[in-house]
Amino acid sequence: MPDAAKAAHYLHLLDDARCEGNWDDVPELVRKVRKHAPNRSCLALTAETETAITKVSLKVAAAASSLDRPSTAESALGLEVASRIPNLLVAIESERQFPEEGFQAKVSIGWVHWVLKEYSLALERLPGNFDQEYPLYENLDALSEWTKVCALKSSYLRANCMARNGQRDGAMEIFASALPSLSAVWATKPARQQLRYWAELFLTEYCMLASQAIRENDQSLSDPNCLACFRAWSNYWAGTKGTPLPGGYGFKGSVPRRQVWSEYYFAVSEILQRDLPFPTGYAPASNESSARHQLRTELKKVETVYQALLYNETRFPRADEERAEVEDFVDRVMQNWIILNGRAWREQDLGAGGRDSLCHGVLDTLYHAATKTYHSTAILRHLFTVHLAVAEFDLAFMSFDSYFELVKKGKARVDKTGHPEPALDDDATLLETISACIAALCRYGGKQAAEKARDLALELEDSLERGGHLGLGVEDGFKPLQEDRPLSATPRSEVPPNILALAWQSVGLAHAQWARVTYDSESRTQTQEKAILCLRKSLSPEFVNAADIKGVFALGLLYAEQRKLTIGIELVKTALLAGKAAEENQELYNGPYWRERSLIPLWHLLALMLSARQEYVMAARACEGAIEQFKDPQLLFGGQSVNGQYRSDHLNEVGVKDEKSGGHGIVDEMDDYEKEGVLEIKMTQLAILELMEGPAVAVNASSELLTLFPRLFGDVEQKVDAALKVEPPKSSAGTLRSIRGSVFGSRSEKTSRSRQTVLNNEKMATIPSRPATSQTVQSVATTMAPTIQVTNEHGDPRSSRRSRKSDSINRRSESNRRASLRKRERSESRGGAPHQPSVVDGEKFFTPFDDLHLQQYFNPKTVAKQDVPGLRHSESYTSNTSSRSKNAELSGISVDEVESFATLLPFVQFPPDHNKRRRRAILVKVWLEIAGYYRRAGLFDDAQKACAEAQKIVQTLEGEVSSDNSGLLSLRSAGWGQRKTVEQLLGDVWTERGQLSLARERPYQARADFETALTHFPDHGPAIVGLSNILMDVYSEKLILPPAVPGIDLVKTSDGDVTQIDSKSSLVVRNKPEKFPVLPSEPLGLVVAKTRKPEVRVVNGSGDGHGHGHGHGPGYDHGLPLASPLLGPDLPPPHKATSLPLIDRLAARDRAYVLLSGLTKLGSGWNYSEAWFTLARAYEESDQVDKAKDALWWCVELEDGMGAREWSCVGAGGYVL
Repeated sequence: MPDAAKAAHYLHLLDDARCEGNWDDVPELVRKVRKHAPNRSCLALTAETETAITKVSLKVAAAASSLDRPSTAESALGLEVASRIPNLLVAIESERQFPEEGFQAKVSIGWVHWVLKEYSLALERLPGNFDQEYPLYENLDALSEWTKVCALKSSYLRANCMARNGQRDGAMEIFASALPSLSAVWATKPARQQLRYWAELFLTEYCMLASQAIRENDQSLSDPNCLACFRAWSNYWAGTKGTPLPGGYGFKGSVPRRQVWSEYYFAVSEILQRDLPFPTGYAPASNESSARHQLRTELKKVETVYQALLYNETRFPRADEERAEVEDFVDRVMQNWIILNGRAWREQDLGAGGRDSLCHGVLDTLYHAATKTYHSTAILRHLFTVHLAVAEFDLAFMSFDSYFELVKKGKARVDKTGHPEPALDDDATLLETISACIAALCRYGGKQAAEKARDLALELEDSLERGGHLGLGVEDGFKPLQEDRPLSATPRSEVPPNILALAWQSVGLAHAQWARVTYDSESRTQTQEKAILCLRKSLSPEFVNAADIKGVFALGLLYAEQRKLTIGIELVKTALLAGKAAEENQELYNGPYWRERSLIPLWHLLALMLSARQEYVMAARACEGAIEQFKDPQLLFGGQSVNGQYRSDHLNEVGVKDEKSGGHGIVDEMDDYEKEGVLEIKMTQLAILELMEGPAVAVNASSELLTLFPRLFGDVEQKVDAALKVEPPKSSAGTLRSIRGSVFGSRSEKTSRSRQTVLNNEKMATIPSRPATSQTVQSVATTMAPTIQVTNEHGDPRSSRRSRKSDSINRRSESNRRASLRKRERSESRGGAPHQPSVVDGEKFFTPFDDLHLQQYFNPKTVAKQDVPGLRHSESYTSNTSSRSKNAELSGISVDEVESFATLLPFVQFPPDHNKRRRRAILVKVWLEIAGYYRRAGLFDDAQKACAEAQKIVQTLEGEVSSDNSGLLSLRSAGWGQRKTVEQLLGDVWTERGQLSLARERPYQARADFETALTHFPDHGPAIVGLSNILMDVYSEKLILPPAVPGIDLVKTSDGDVTQIDSKSSLVVRNKPEKFPVLPSEPLGLVVAKTRKPEVRVVNGSGDGHGHGHGHGPGYDHGLPLASPLLGPDLPPPHKATSLPLIDRLAARDRAYVLLSGLTKLGSGWNYSEAWFTLARAYEESDQVDKAKDALWWCVELEDGMGAREWSCVGAGGYVL
């Protein structure tokens, strides 16, 4: 007999058994339901059919695993198709009371056809969504869980049938229409087994179809709902917490769960890398208003889950196994990191921790990936890059060394066996990585880093010349391993031309950097010429269609340092005027206005080269051009305030607003190197202004440096002293903004190098010529080289040329950039054959560049292609009015368009303490620059205050470095990323104080200041020159040292005492005669025998013929004469001495020679004209006339091409941008 209570009970148990997948219990429950609820026959038949389908599916899965797959006929026999489908159809037609049971029966019929692979019939039988089948049903929220399972099952089976028939778009439409019903899976209590089972099937199939469409570009990632399926999968994953979902497979035959996460990660990564709008469909709730921040959050979440699954399910491989999925994941992580760490993404877009958290998270990923791979070169390469980004240079280069060693061994194995290794980096990647390492070493390192870069460059150069890139053709194929085998045997066609160009550029950069730091003065010229040839080759049309900005800058800077101004100016001008190459996504990697920002160093270099040719108007316009290329100056500086009370008209005009007005400028997105470049351009502007208008006008504008610095770098705890806010001199009448003219004039204007002509064309008043100094050499109006007269030490011409006491007060000894010989036509100053270098003490020293015959440096065919004018010595010193055309000068270089190669170096995030130290060093330079303006304007007290401000900053730095307990900081080591050590900064401060003492006509104090500077930094160029000039003045007796004993007047009183009358204080001091100390009467420091008795001999008052005074001198033991030719005449008592002994004067001269000789052999002094001029004077004083002439000739060449400031102020002091 039917029992309603039991019927309800068994119906509930049947529903639970079906939802939990307990199919073994279903047959018995169906029997009891038929007994107690005969009106639910449709439900009972449906449950029996579902149980039968499940059992057949399990058999099919078991047979598939045992490779004994049953046939379709066997499956049909097990399902008793002939009897089940008609009975289900009859039950569906007769079901009117329970629509849910009819819907479940329809799904069962379609499921039967799907199992039998009758996909067309299954698609025809399967119902749509429940609301579509029963539109009159009102209480949709009260649907049973099994009905929801059946709805998911129907949608999945229908979409699967369409996908199997090749109708992917229709399948995705079915999935999208059923997706909202999935919210029940994770919205309420934890779903049961069958709901999770079919939900996972549904989402897996949907995600894989969507991923396939995305990869084939059939679905746009710009669609707001493009990530809907993946976000539903993420919600499903999060909603099943507490149930075992460790990963693996959702059910037998499905894709791995981590593959779904992998496709999700791929889709989000594509949105990031294409810089597409953030898709909002089914996006998780977030409080962040920034779309980029939401994208970063979602990307990090997906990456974390996928990484955990991948690493947990991957074991460490054997040596012959590959882990392609791990390496693919790492490559995808790095591609995303390059963008997130790039200049287009701000710190606030990255969320908590910013770039630092981002980079260290990637490092953790890489190190975990290293535990799942065996000697992966890709992971080591990425470790090098990311360690570099977090300024961990030692770890970065250790990673590179390991990478390079593995790649070389791998290439050797491939060449020997002929079996390719898929995990081994190809040649293009290897060349690019080596180039990145060379660039990092040259940009952030010192001498040791430059030496390592040179070694890498030699190996890279050898590989390029012998390894299939220059001479080896594709037909050569593989060859047996040989001892002289290069790094790669890959044919040239497999390496992109732009990578080859990048490799040659890196070789050139390494040679240029090594030439700057090497102590081998004899090979420096050859190394520089090698660098020029390599850089020219990197710009050859053979490799690139558009010039790389970094290569143009490095080549132009080398030309400027070698005084090849004509070709250097033409190269830089052409690059600035060149068209912009079509480049995609460059702004995403390099930030907004990347091209304008990268051209700032080129504008600066152009300004310095124009100033070297005394085209000051055009040089000033070039400085303005660097700012004007941004169109609106407020776009560059924003509206934020600059700290300080003084605001000039110029800064108001260029758009530096007050802080209250707010605003964000491009400078806020720049790193410290770029900001320093902007500040250096401002310094160059003031230097040019000083040359044109005088130091008084420069003083008026110097406060702009203190105004601009805090806008660029913020507060570094250094306030501007109000005492320095002096009233600007009234003589300052104009600014650079009043200068009008074009940097790029006509060809006729370029051929006329007279500055007066330029100014007349611009309708301006005559600007005073560049300050002449006592070193000005007169030109003769003949084609012969002018004679440089070196007279004997009694001649008059020597007095005006060698008098360093007066010269030290004038402009030349004040600053090397203010020194200048008068311009002359080079055709007049250079006649006949090139001047050959001289040999000093068995070692070559620099004279004008000679023809090094470097044609053999490259392949003869290559040389024939690029043997162009401008690379030979005879052309480096031709007249500025040369008639060579631009095409002749730049032949072999492609500069019609300008582009930027793939970013080699990442955005380096230095620690805050490092940035603070670097910014303080820059502020020291600013204060010393201002002190120089005040000093040359005669405002010595203000100059002293500026020096004091600089000294305070350096002392603060010294204290911080000395108190460091990590052992990573040193006073004498700059460290990675720092241009100067603390000792060098102290040397700069004391040198400026010495220059100020010279300006105040206090040579003795200046000597002490220069000596102090050299105790801090022995190779300080200006300090050596300043001290050497004083020492030479001491030798030539232009400067008389003060007496050892102060002058006094002694008178006897009536009581026999001696009274000392102090002329300064007018005080009378009474002393007994026997209390006077015994004064020394012999040179200090000379060893004399204590047993000898001094004898006194009066020397003739006429002296020794060298201008030496009278005196008494010591005798010698063993019968030696009292006065010898070696030591000169006997010494008088100190209070009677009127001059220094000859041996002291010789020591002063020889010390100056040693200092200058060492300086001119350094990379920082080989082109330092002040040092060469003073060295020529030392030669002249030593009667070495020929060497003096050689040094003066080289000085003439250096002065002819000297800019308003030193060349090292461009590009943060290096060749790498």
